Amino acid sequence: MYNHETNKNQLYGLNQFFLEFSDLYDKNILPNKILLSGKKGTGKATLSYHLINYVLSKNEDYSYNKNDFIINELNKSSKLMNNNTHPNFYLIDILKDKKNIEINQIRQLITYMNKSSFNDKPRFILIDNVEFLNSNASNALLKILEEPNSNVFFILINNNKNILSTLSSRCISFKINLSFNETIAITNKILNINVLNFLNNDLINYYNTPGDYCNLFEFARNNKINLNNLNISEFLRFLIENNLYKKDPIVKSFIYNYIELFFLKKYKNTNVKKVILEFYYSFIEKINDCNKYNLDEESLFLEFKSKVLNG
Repeated sequence: MYNHETNKNQLYGLNQFFLEFSDLYDKNILPNKILLSGKKGTGKATLSYHLINYVLSKNEDYSYNKNDFIINELNKSSKLMNNNTHPNFYLIDILKDKKNIEINQIRQLITYMNKSSFNDKPRFILIDNVEFLNSNASNALLKILEEPNSNVFFILINNNKNILSTLSSRCISFKINLSFNETIAITNKILNINVLNFLNNDLINYYNTPGDYCNLFEFARNNKINLNNLNISEFLRFLIENNLYKKDPIVKSFIYNYIELFFLKKYKNTNVKKVILEFYYSFIEKINDCNKYNLDEESLFLEFKSKVLNG
């Protein structure tokens, strides 16, 4: 499935943010604790990689191309960052098969920060999906953020989820939001197609991000689905009947998105709005319980299919 690694060498749509951040760095006034917030899939991680490469690749061969907003694959810092072996770059994210960012990961970060730097370049700590820090990890990170080492920059990425107010208050926050037209333009550039020509109008979600649309099209390609031929009911029925949400968490995320869109469309076009609302709120509560307690959603989706899709 699509993720920021897939197309991170080219920056799309967030050029102005990059120019502002790079200008702040060049003027020696870039905040050393930055919180980037916005829906998952807007390009926050890609933006971060571009800023970090811009700084670390200075005076290197194949340095960052600021005119075209491109990270050169031949650049030394780029290669080291991709391998997660750059001495001036440290990445923290949810580990495979884990539900949270755990305190051991923050302890390893502390060990890294206590080591002497190999050069005089700044060091960057990138923490993705910061909303998944568990309580112990959050508290340990707070202590680091209170008095960070000199010449160290923290970039925290939050996907519009609740985080500790004490954590956000220690950072300078920047909101990354995209309009529908910006989202479509960015998606078109990434996929090199006009997505609206290959997508049923019923599947157009004005709240989707470029990442959401890229995931949708890659999913359709892998499963040989023609998105022009499916309305939202048919698409959801296909996902539920084939248990495809069990195979990939990204599929599960956009099945949730399209169930919400389905309810919105149903609410607008029905005379029994109270009934739809009651079922919707009950359904969302069950979804939250499944996520909270790591439960299987199969019975929940089958209920949705029998009571709503087939109702």
